[in-house]
Amino acid sequence: MRIIDSNFKFLDQIDGEAILRSIERIGRVCYKSEEKITDVSAADFVGRIIRSGHESVIEHEKISVLIICDRGVSHEIVRHRIASYSQESTRYCNYNDSKFGSELTLIKPFFWKDDVRKYAIWFETMQLIEKAYNKLIEAGARPEEARSVLPNSLKTEIVVTMNLREWRHFFKLRTASTAHPQMREIAIPLLVAMKEKVPVIFDDINELCQS
Repeated sequence: MRIIDSNFKFLDQIDGEAILRSIERIGRVCYKSEEKITDVSAADFVGRIIRSGHESVIEHEKISVLIICDRGVSHEIVRHRIASYSQESTRYCNYNDSKFGSELTLIKPFFWKDDVRKYAIWFETMQLIEKAYNKLIEAGARPEEARSVLPNSLKTEIVVTMNLREWRHFFKLRTASTAHPQMREIAIPLLVAMKEKVPVIFDDINELCQS
């Protein structure tokens, strides 16, 4: 049994300045103000677009992220409708196979890091589940059958592609203090990374990172 922390990585090289220039070029078609484009006009234009609520313009740009989280968090992620997803399949992945180390990989529930008793209960339960899963496979069960015993804590990898407007919606919901703790564990650092890579687009979502 292997226990890891949730994490993420960007699948593409992201040029934030190029994204802003693209949005400006597209957005100015609405106002027929293309003649106002300069080498430094994009950030101001996109900022005004967002402040005015004209966010349909930023739908023209998208970002893809590989998120490694537990199955419970992934079930919340896929509730966002305007997105594309490709997810590790428990139907086809045989975790008893040597390519997976013949073991389950689980996401550590960070909220029990200071509660030894609760963590021990979780850990012991995961051990029992792993043993049961492997026994089912060894008894001839197919992965799609044996997965019936797999827990929400199972690690999954999911590629998430959203346009920038939907990423804004995602962060507004998933970094809020009312979001699930393990969702915030992913969403907050992802928002910080997005802000570093793409100027302007996510600047106004800062306050939602507060606990």
